[in-house]
Amino acid sequence: MPIEAALERAQSEGMDLVEVNPMAKPPVCKIMDYGKFKYEEKKRASEAKKKQVVVHLKEVKLRPKTEEHDYEFKVRNVRRFLEEGNKAKVTIMFRGREITHKELGSAILDDVIKDLKDVAVVEQMPRMEGRQMFMIIAPNPKVAQRARELARQQAAAAEKAEAAGKPAAGGPAGGRKPGDAPGEGTPVVEASVAQMAPAAPAAQSGGAK
Repeated sequence: MPIEAALERAQSEGMDLVEVNPMAKPPVCKIMDYGKFKYEEKKRASEAKKKQVVVHLKEVKLRPKTEEHDYEFKVRNVRRFLEEGNKAKVTIMFRGREITHKELGSAILDDVIKDLKDVAVVEQMPRMEGRQMFMIIAPNPKVAQRARELARQQAAAAEKAEAAGKPAAGGPAGGRKPGDAPGEGTPVVEASVAQMAPAAPAAQSGGAK
């Protein structure tokens, strides 16, 4: 279809002519509501981000001679990290001649594994790096699944609260509902034009005088 005819058709339907495949010969354009398309694209990206579960690596540092109450406090923190769906790096720091007693560090890490066996799995076994011994633990499948479900519930609750604070008539201009698929039912046309600005409307509706 010639570019002039495509533009005329887009204007008659109150739509825009947008180039969707600039590499084709001739370039392929589609008649759509470009503003609505960008709105829906942004909305989908926002919804996907809300549902995404981000896993962080939290580090907890201990000493070979860590006091029992300090050890218990830090293990509780590690448990909380894991229950939130995060991973934990447990590090034993050696100072001075403590490095000659690596077995003390190994014993502490063994205790951590034992105390968290109901929520954790060892992802990286203990190993030395300089004057530090560390291991990485992750939530077990059951705990990880529970964390994902909780994150989804929180995202849904936040979305519901956000929607409740908006007017019912909210959405893109033109009277279309936000849930409508952009360009639904509109034809794909081949425009006989060599160059058009990619992903930008060739003509805005009502722009012709």
